[in-house]
Amino acid sequence: MFSDLEKKKLRMMINEDLVDGDVTTESIVPDDVFGYGEILADESGFVVGLPEFEFIFNELDVELESEYSNGDRVESGEVIGVVEGFVGDILRGERVALNILCHLSGVATATREMVEIVSGAVNGVKIAATRKTTPLLRSFEKRAVSVVGGEPHRENLGDFVLIKDNHLEHVESIKKAIELAQRHSGSRKIEIEVESQEDAVKAVRAGCDIVMLDNFKPYEVLEAVKYIEKTGLRDKVLIEVSGGINPSNLDKYASTGVDIVSSSYITMKAPSLDLKIDLVKK
Repeated sequence: MFSDLEKKKLRMMINEDLVDGDVTTESIVPDDVFGYGEILADESGFVVGLPEFEFIFNELDVELESEYSNGDRVESGEVIGVVEGFVGDILRGERVALNILCHLSGVATATREMVEIVSGAVNGVKIAATRKTTPLLRSFEKRAVSVVGGEPHRENLGDFVLIKDNHLEHVESIKKAIELAQRHSGSRKIEIEVESQEDAVKAVRAGCDIVMLDNFKPYEVLEAVKYIEKTGLRDKVLIEVSGGINPSNLDKYASTGVDIVSSSYITMKAPSLDLKIDLVKK
């Protein structure tokens, strides 16, 4: 399930909280007290992060029992699962395990909301994440996006070429930038960010695979899509739109005829899902 690097990161999360032990639990809770805790949803959403949650608790010799899987919907008040072990061990892992579970469930819930908004779009618009992720948590967050129907987009800088305005500052033209990228990147996809419909057509004619309309207003996106269609190049490229897109304005962008909507909202601004553990001594 997890790569060696991801396992290392999860263990780092535990160690961050326990670097000096747990003085409160050690002072108050006897070592031999056994108990269990119910994982409760205090709001409705999509639960993602149960494998990470379980890994953290297993590292502390606490077991998880749950009939839920990543991507399942939960309603407010539902019991998602039960953790069982020595109370001290449950308390040592509680906050870290909940942090990752709540965060990833929030990412998944926001992603699913946006996926459902575009579900009626004629051309099957995809909701994609960006590289605006929490440092060291990208692989976990991208997985949360994918589980509920979103697209992970680039995992890292080596995934495929994405030419932005800061790259274009150092080359003479869009055409030249794409030629250089094709020569260097081999079979990797090439995407380029543009700021006008004229530049979008230049990019398509130069052979990019994806053209990103960055910070366009919805009516500007519609005009750009129609402009590309008039040139007869629409079938040769995927059109992506990005910049300030969230659930409140997504429907306007989804109806313009684009193929992909990328949004940092789902990883950077989505609120965590409110989950908790109610501990009971056994």
